[in-house]
Amino acid sequence: MLSSPSLAPASIPSPPVSSWTFGSEFTIGSLTFGPFTIHIYALCILLGMVVATIMTHRRLTRRGAEPWIVIDIGVPAVILAFIGARAFHVLTHFDFYFAGDREWWNPMVRHAIWNIWDGGIAIFGALLGGALGAWIGCRFTGIRFTTFADAIAPGLLLAQALGRFGNWFNQELFGLPTDLPWGLEIDSDNPAIPVGLPEGTLFHPTFLYEVLWNGLGVIVLLWLGRRVGMQWGRLFAVYLVWYGAGRVVWESIRIDPSEVILGLRTNVWAAIGAVVLGIVILVVQRRHQGLEPSPYRPGRVPEELDEALHSQSDFVDVSDPDTSAVAEEPSPQASQR
Repeated sequence: MLSSPSLAPASIPSPPVSSWTFGSEFTIGSLTFGPFTIHIYALCILLGMVVATIMTHRRLTRRGAEPWIVIDIGVPAVILAFIGARAFHVLTHFDFYFAGDREWWNPMVRHAIWNIWDGGIAIFGALLGGALGAWIGCRFTGIRFTTFADAIAPGLLLAQALGRFGNWFNQELFGLPTDLPWGLEIDSDNPAIPVGLPEGTLFHPTFLYEVLWNGLGVIVLLWLGRRVGMQWGRLFAVYLVWYGAGRVVWESIRIDPSEVILGLRTNVWAAIGAVVLGIVILVVQRRHQGLEPSPYRPGRVPEELDEALHSQSDFVDVSDPDTSAVAEEPSPQASQR
């Protein structure tokens, strides 16, 4: 049974609004759009996408890729990520959309599978769909998939941290009741609050836990990329292990409805799968020694970049060579070896 801790003076308040609406209509010239609403959750997602794109662009170009080639890869990745995110949510909340005579096909009802604006996207579905889209983009541009995966890993984790602030504004996906000083305040009329809890009950701020965990993970990934030189998809594998391990914990204390399989929420199973996949990639990719020879697959290097391909790198020391030592003239015997 859920306990009912009382409100603590040092608790975390929830934002008073989750969207802004601009009057009853929004007019530009002769075109009228009304009502026009901006959801803060969407802004958090968009901010995360922009930050991840810029970070990935910088990391790819330092490896020797064409500037902004991340856009060519990112377009199919983003499209399939949204499709995958929605599909994963629908499949893991099957009864909500398909039980009884619910008109899952009718866009005029809340239970329609198309109505993403009514809520319902899953990050693990986004990862699956986005990976497929990124693979397609990499095949089109000639970039190695492992290079792109390693380049996007830190930015992706930071984007996920920024996106969690949207859950805070929506007052959703919080955890079990708690009496800890950092308990999260939720409006008493929130339908996600379990029945029977007194007004003023605090909840674990799972959004904050994930923000802090992901933020620390970004630092770890950047350090591994620069100092350890993890390539061939191994940096992305560390991302999977790091993110999956955190989600196992956060999902285990969340109280929002979810399908349960063998006693565990579906997202817990998905998080465990991410950890296992990351470990498998680390083991399999051990066969690759040294650094990737190029961010491009063999035969796909643009001519204008071919000569300067290795002049810049996110992982290789490109500092000026030491000119203090005087090179010796090779002896005739040495030159004939």
